[in-house]
Amino acid sequence: MKIAFCHENVLPCRGGCETYIAGLARRLVADGHQVHLFAGKWDPDALPAGLCYHPVRPLPAPRVFRHWAFGAACLRALSRIDHDVAVGFDKVWGVDVLYPQGGLYWATARHNLLKYRQPWVRRLVGLLKAVDPAHRSFMALERRQYLRQPRPLVVAISDMVRQHFQEYYQFGGDDLRLVRLATDPDRFCEVDRPKRRDEWRRSWDIGPEKVVALFAGLNYRLKGLEPLLHAVKLVPEDFFRLLVAGHRHTAEFERLARRLGVADRVRFVGYMPDMRNCYFAADFFVHPTFYDPCSHVVLEAMACGLPVITSRYNGASELLRPPREGFVIADPHDHAALADCLRRLLDPARRAACGQAARRSAAQWTFEQHYRQILAVLAEAAARRHAA
Repeated sequence: MKIAFCHENVLPCRGGCETYIAGLARRLVADGHQVHLFAGKWDPDALPAGLCYHPVRPLPAPRVFRHWAFGAACLRALSRIDHDVAVGFDKVWGVDVLYPQGGLYWATARHNLLKYRQPWVRRLVGLLKAVDPAHRSFMALERRQYLRQPRPLVVAISDMVRQHFQEYYQFGGDDLRLVRLATDPDRFCEVDRPKRRDEWRRSWDIGPEKVVALFAGLNYRLKGLEPLLHAVKLVPEDFFRLLVAGHRHTAEFERLARRLGVADRVRFVGYMPDMRNCYFAADFFVHPTFYDPCSHVVLEAMACGLPVITSRYNGASELLRPPREGFVIADPHDHAALADCLRRLLDPARRAACGQAARRSAAQWTFEQHYRQILAVLAEAAARRHAA
């Protein structure tokens, strides 16, 4: 097949969807498919040889209309080449397949309000958001993506995302496919795990006898770090430590940790180029997010044999069978419930059993299975396109 990928930037060093696009393109090219990349920026050294590049140069536009400009320029560029199927991963329209790994913007906006504990604050922020030009622009663009006729074939990465499409845009089974994310267990070879664990714990002044919970994310507030710090206060055991990795800017949450009296039990390590150092140094993973379509870090943590605590607002929670691999909390703002889950994983026997179950579960979601499902979606979309 001749397959067109559309994404504003494909710089795999930034992780997330851009890393996924590189991996999928690599496999498709290896299988003999012709992959065309339509993007504004890309890193050819991190992408497979044999990829066909098509620079997308949108017209200058204010920041609020940048995505519109890219989408329009991408559509013009697509019209110039022959292809069997076009796949959009973000703010593009007029393609055959839409694969929004970040979920729906509408759902993201609603769930973002949940990070505020007080209902009146949520209402106030919601009212301000409703008149924000950027918000209105994103909402209009999303309607352009999903309400155009003919409708695209949409890939949802979790049942939660699939339900959002059904709720917000009335997508039915004819135009919606569930394809869960997968991780590559071979990325987490454990030959050097004891060495990494010892080296990095020493660098963070964490002794070998400590039980370490790992929190990782870029948007600390949305991913639930604030309620997690409150929960840490309710777990006074001296042998417990929280490791926070992700964004470099931690001052706000360091101040909160000091105010709560837990600063001595929390380590803020910022951005980590190789997350294996964090996974291998930790004993379990905690991700009390207010919204995640399907958190990839949860899959990686489970592949490393770490028990997981997350929330029902994470599509990855569908892959857990509590308390087998860990726990799923109903509300991240419930500090007592979150603290109870932390305390339960301080028990070494429970932690070992959950970790083994997590590793077994992660091994079931192979990239090979994921790839075959994606290939079937691409073939279906190509058949639809040619039939039309």
